Amino acid sequence: MVQKEIVLTLAGLEKLEEELELLKTKKRREIAERIKQAIAFGDITENSEYDEAKKEQAFVEGRIGTIENLLKNAKVIDDDDISVEVVSIGSVVTVKDMAFDETVEYKIVSSAEADPLRLKISNESPVGKALMGRKVGDVVEIQVPDGSIQFQITEIKK
Repeated sequence: MVQKEIVLTLAGLEKLEEELELLKTKKRREIAERIKQAIAFGDITENSEYDEAKKEQAFVEGRIGTIENLLKNAKVIDDDDISVEVVSIGSVVTVKDMAFDETVEYKIVSSAEADPLRLKISNESPVGKALMGRKVGDVVEIQVPDGSIQFQITEIKK
């Protein structure tokens, strides 16, 4: 099976590496200690502390595997590779909502880095996909769950 290449900004790579380090060191130790304490209580068949610690352990190990896989398949984009001519991963795009006459600034990132609450949108999201490859002045119509929206690109920067 061919792994999909994951494009990351340098900041995204660093964030994933920090999370991985935290999970492998601090979180693993904390969970191991909780399991050890729960076992000390005796019968683990009806021990909710043990069950919760084991569930958290499974989640943490799964997340470690996910991050390691992302990092193994990561291609880091350099700031020098980010164009200000067309929207690409790493671009900061200012768009004007044509219906509400409001401007919003999005950073286009990979799905691994997406954080919509911080206006970091994935290049695979409906808005991100519609903006990719476009230029300043372009008007894009984007299908969203509530219908469609129109954005005009007013600025592209790094």
